[in-house]
Amino acid sequence: MTDGYSLAVIGGGLIGLATARAYLRSHPNARVIVLEKEETLAMHQSGRNSGVIHAGLYYTPGSLKARLCREGRELLLAFADEHAIEYRLTGKLVVALHEGQLERLAELARRGQANGLAVRELARDRFEELEPHVAGIRALHVPESGIIDFRRVTAAYATDVETRGGEVRRSALVSTLEPRRGAVRVHMAEGDAVEAKHVVACVGVHSDRLVGPRACSSYRIAPFRGDYLALSAAAADRVRGLVYPVPDPALPFLGVHFTRRLDGEVWAGPNAILALHRESLSRLGFRWADAFDAATFPGTWRLLRRYWRTAGGELFHDLVRRAAVKDLRRYLPGLDISDVIEGPRGIRAQLLARDGTLVDDFRFVRRGPILHVLNAPSPGATASLAIGEHIVRGLSL
Repeated sequence: MTDGYSLAVIGGGLIGLATARAYLRSHPNARVIVLEKEETLAMHQSGRNSGVIHAGLYYTPGSLKARLCREGRELLLAFADEHAIEYRLTGKLVVALHEGQLERLAELARRGQANGLAVRELARDRFEELEPHVAGIRALHVPESGIIDFRRVTAAYATDVETRGGEVRRSALVSTLEPRRGAVRVHMAEGDAVEAKHVVACVGVHSDRLVGPRACSSYRIAPFRGDYLALSAAAADRVRGLVYPVPDPALPFLGVHFTRRLDGEVWAGPNAILALHRESLSRLGFRWADAFDAATFPGTWRLLRRYWRTAGGELFHDLVRRAAVKDLRRYLPGLDISDVIEGPRGIRAQLLARDGTLVDDFRFVRRGPILHVLNAPSPGATASLAIGEHIVRGLSL
């Protein structure tokens, strides 16, 4: 039993480490510990994303997500500059393929401007100067978007926490939280425990379980497996930066997009397949507890009933490479199946409401001295430093 911590953070991903760092910046003499269940940091969502630095284009002006994305982007770039972490502001091109998407593209431009972005609409002859191989009739250019390696960012957050006197303990699987008078005892699976005045839980796909069924009766985490395809070395030069579709507000996810990473690889995707195992990256991943949670929650069936066509299409594209390439070809004409190889996979944690809607904004639940990060969807990585500061401000209330 180790006691006397001011703050214990559960989860050593981007948001957990950013929270520990923010607390140490505002309380330099505090004892802070981060508890990460894996032996290596960034094994899950923090290290298995596309690496995009989001600018805040899609989010409702004035929403928490829009504000924290903009603040977080500035903090992230300053942190990267300070710690010599490479990034590249490639800009993002949101492409309209046909006239039916032009009204949504114009609305997206208005939203971007309301969020303070230097967006501009480009006709075909202008945007092909940026992406000569990409099809479309009109596009929106977002110069503030870019690319970074969030694994390196995670490692740098951890180093900064330790430099400031905090502790990052790996292979520390938290089992239960026991509120006590003036503190919380955090029990770990191996039998050890720590005690802290405040606890912040940033545990991704397990956040609904740690907060408990009473506080989370109307929500569940829906784990979505995301599989990327990658362009072959011979085809990778067809994408220079970030190429995105015009989002369809009737659909729950963005759809296919292309990301040119720092190492020159180009990823396409990801798809979104409801997973029956919260951590397995296998197509056949299955765990009874995870499947039972999904099957017994009414929101799962309402979501599938509402989007059964979309879900079926995602599954078909996942299983049939030629169908997936046909979808990619809408943006990159002439792309052949030989130009596409299998890319990485990850699991994204998405909060699902009982009525079958996917919770779009960040969601936090406070239970006395314990604050749970219940939902941190994209742009959670970009906004991580701002989220950490937001959480620390909340702890003092």
